[in-house]
Amino acid sequence: MNTTPARKPNVIVFFTDQQRWDCSSLQGNPLDLMPNFDRLATRGTHLRNMFTCQPVCGPARSCLQTGQYATRTGVWRNGLAMATDAVTLAKQFNAAGYQTGYIGKWHLAGQAPIGPVEPALRGGYQSWLASHALEFTSRAYSTTVYDNDGKPHQFPGYRVDALTDAAIRFIDREKENPFFLFVSYIEPHHQNDADDYPPPDGYREKYTGRWIPPDLAALGGTTHQHLGGYYGMVKRLDEALGRMTDALKSLGLTDNTIVLFTSDHGCHFKTRNDEYKRSCHDASIHVPTAIWGPGFDRGGDLSAMISLVDLPPTLLEGAGLPVPDTMQGRSIVPLVNHQKVDWPEEVFVQISESQVGRCIRTARWKYSVEAIGKNPVKDSGSDEYTETTLYDLAADPYELKNLIGMDSHEKVAIQLRAILCRRMKEAGEAEPKIIPAPTRVGFQRVVEPSELPNAKA
Repeated sequence: MNTTPARKPNVIVFFTDQQRWDCSSLQGNPLDLMPNFDRLATRGTHLRNMFTCQPVCGPARSCLQTGQYATRTGVWRNGLAMATDAVTLAKQFNAAGYQTGYIGKWHLAGQAPIGPVEPALRGGYQSWLASHALEFTSRAYSTTVYDNDGKPHQFPGYRVDALTDAAIRFIDREKENPFFLFVSYIEPHHQNDADDYPPPDGYREKYTGRWIPPDLAALGGTTHQHLGGYYGMVKRLDEALGRMTDALKSLGLTDNTIVLFTSDHGCHFKTRNDEYKRSCHDASIHVPTAIWGPGFDRGGDLSAMISLVDLPPTLLEGAGLPVPDTMQGRSIVPLVNHQKVDWPEEVFVQISESQVGRCIRTARWKYSVEAIGKNPVKDSGSDEYTETTLYDLAADPYELKNLIGMDSHEKVAIQLRAILCRRMKEAGEAEPKIIPAPTRVGFQRVVEPSELPNAKA
């Protein structure tokens, strides 16, 4: 009889930047950009309705490291540092005997974009090969990151490949012991200093002029200039995912490694404001997400509304580790196991920098508010908001018809207003005053009582 205890599962987070949910064939994209993701999501658990809780780089990353909302982490906009005493994923895995490693973009040090991140500001990761703002220390074919000692390393090849090479080296080096590896790519985020989406050579030409999502086709923005390059970056990321899973297979680690693929936020190509994110629309908040490996294989296609803050407790429970009380998210493990659970019917989103905004998204409805008289780079919240958007996603999945204020949808807005106030309080914010939008005469059919959102306490 073998009494050797089972080894703890390895955990890898494959984290992209600014990636729309509809890049995947599982979400309707016809270009086969993500065949490895689609295959692995089908084998494991596909999180069809996964949304960021903050569509800005730094805040979203603080939420994913801590399982808390951005107003709780203190990183509610870019340029703020995560607290050195924050209870992070790395610290939890460290305490359980894991070797923890971080590779790529950090964006949580609250410092100038150039230069190494101080050890105290690295979230507890033991092995470090990263840059605070990778888009400022590298370009598409020139990747510079800093090691544990703050020494810069420049790696050859396309940036996605350079980071993937580093990740495979980490996996090979640590294969004898359980490890937690967080690989944070900058792609398909734009290259800031060039306002471009630089794919590998030859990839832009393959996708320019191809399928355009309906919101981008209707609203324009920089879509025709940038979408081909963006798709090329997505394609190379998926190829990197295939390389990484090939490495796991060759090292005999496939059956004992949990892999999470997700992104910090989406991209609307300057169709909703004057940049690429920081809005309540699905183009900004809906991200491609799947998890596979022990405990998550054959989980199916989950339709539940899942938030970025739910992923940290999910990884911990999936690895058999305790979930700290500080985390505000909930593990999806019961959902994966098809257990009956009282799961929220909506996700809650905080928005900064473009506006002091709040939003909820249900399977059917999108409802958002904006603060009155507040500075979105100085104020993290407000005690007073006004309604700004209401979308019926069943009839208008790409959010092209704003119904806020329409008399035909007054009852829907009232119900959603109550839900938003409750979710803000649950996140640790003060209960706000929300001023209804001015009434408009609508030409929509009146919503039936059975279609109203559930505003249960």
